[in-house]
Amino acid sequence: MTRSIDFTRGRILPALLRFALPVLMALFLQAMYGAVDLMVVGKFGQAADVSAVSTGSQIMMTLTNFVGSFAMVATVLLSQKLGEGRKDACAGVIGTSLLLFLAAGLVMTVLIPVGALPLARLMRAPLEAENLTAAYIRICGAGSVAIIAYNLIGSIFRGLGDSKTPLITVGIACLCNIFGDLLLVAVFHLGAPGAAMATVFAQLLSVVFSWLLIRRKPLPVTFGRRDLRWDGGLVRRIVRIGTPIALQDLLVGASFLIILAIVNNLGLTQSAGVGVAEKVCAFIMLVPAAFMQSMSAFVGQNRGAGKPERAIKGLWAAVAVSFGFGVVMFWMAFFHGDLLSTIFARQGELIAASWDYLKAYAIDCLLTCFLFCFIGFFNGMERTAFVMVQGIIGAFAIRVPVCFYMSKLVPVSLFRIGLATPCSTVVQIGMCLGYLLYLKHRTDLFRSKEGT
Repeated sequence: MTRSIDFTRGRILPALLRFALPVLMALFLQAMYGAVDLMVVGKFGQAADVSAVSTGSQIMMTLTNFVGSFAMVATVLLSQKLGEGRKDACAGVIGTSLLLFLAAGLVMTVLIPVGALPLARLMRAPLEAENLTAAYIRICGAGSVAIIAYNLIGSIFRGLGDSKTPLITVGIACLCNIFGDLLLVAVFHLGAPGAAMATVFAQLLSVVFSWLLIRRKPLPVTFGRRDLRWDGGLVRRIVRIGTPIALQDLLVGASFLIILAIVNNLGLTQSAGVGVAEKVCAFIMLVPAAFMQSMSAFVGQNRGAGKPERAIKGLWAAVAVSFGFGVVMFWMAFFHGDLLSTIFARQGELIAASWDYLKAYAIDCLLTCFLFCFIGFFNGMERTAFVMVQGIIGAFAIRVPVCFYMSKLVPVSLFRIGLATPCSTVVQIGMCLGYLLYLKHRTDLFRSKEGT
């Protein structure tokens, strides 16, 4: 029997850690999944391949995160139904979500390959890497249905309080991707297009294996073919809650794409160096990212059970644990970023460029433990409009202008350009604290219906 974690009773931190640990491991494998592409290409390809994978994967991540933001709503809604004790309503959420995201995947499968080359040019991909970048986007876009299904499976199970099954599905994808990269890039020397093919193939196999696993594994709720139906009211709710999150993710992702386009203008070495640094960042930000996902499920259950005070206690517990890890990640990235970059690149100039950019992200490690936990908390409370506003302000009022200004200072420094990210994080944390205080004094949001 699949065991769901009940967040509404007992000690808070042990329950959070028990749920967050598989999420963390799944995110680690997910980061490995993306890192293997760049790692193998960096070792067996050229700088143009590294730049293409860097730019192409950032574009695909932005687009899939936009759709994946709606999948996070499934996590929140399922958590709320469990907290309310309405397991029968969970099946309808799952069935409608599957149909909704199948439709979204089909649309992306058509549109992304058509727009691959314009996207590569919009990103100011270096001329040496332009066609390779377009090829990477085109191949990944053709596999959008598999990519979206792969992400939706994880969201559904986290909403049901099961963070272990998504870990298994990510593990399958990671192993398949490693094998595919080594075969297509290291053996057949297909470079960036080979990395893209390995990505799509791995996620397709993961979805197939996951479906077989799910059919053999008893679920905490009953789900059958009759539940696979289009519920217009539920779709509207998913869209209403998810649109602010999706817009925030899209625009924040767009801000990083703008930064990457600014860096691409500086040359192939800088472009590839930032690409390497971004893959390292995917690892050093794992703990706050895990707590962000876990907080949405934790808060959703307690909100459904009428225990918002318990939800806010969980927020501060998650921040405390995450900050401890943030200190360690700061030390590693700031003082040993060259060693971390060596994992993904062999050229000395790429490693130096990556480390320069990583020093700025190291500072952000001390801040994201607060911001990510706040975002997970507000998502779980369905305060997604605020999440969107703070994300957009941080991205376009702070991050992009600071990056653009720093890129004009001579001599150009990737460290100064990278400082745009911690600058925006500081502003966003201030906004989150202010909004939390506003809610506490303006509403009865933190008054429990029953004792915690």
